Amino acid sequence: MFFDIILAFACALSFLPLTTGYCAYSYGRSFWLWFVLGWVLPIVSFFILFALLYRKEMNGGEQALAEAKAILAAAEARSVRIEEE
Repeated sequence: MFFDIILAFACALSFLPLTTGYCAYSYGRSFWLWFVLGWVLPIVSFFILFALLYRKEMNGGEQALAEAKAILAAAEARSVRIEEE
């Protein structure tokens, strides 16, 4: 009974570090670093990560770079398709 409660508590506590690590990885940051930070500072690391991601997304240069990458990827896909025909 006590072991079940401890296991359930550990699973519940691991949700936030996994979420923080996944969000960090999806934006090109280290999963393991943010996973460990999520365990050490659960709530704080979550808000720090989202503040960093928000700052990156609101940066005009980063937005222009993302648009340019999307345009180049579409143009490359189009040129590959034309070469195959």
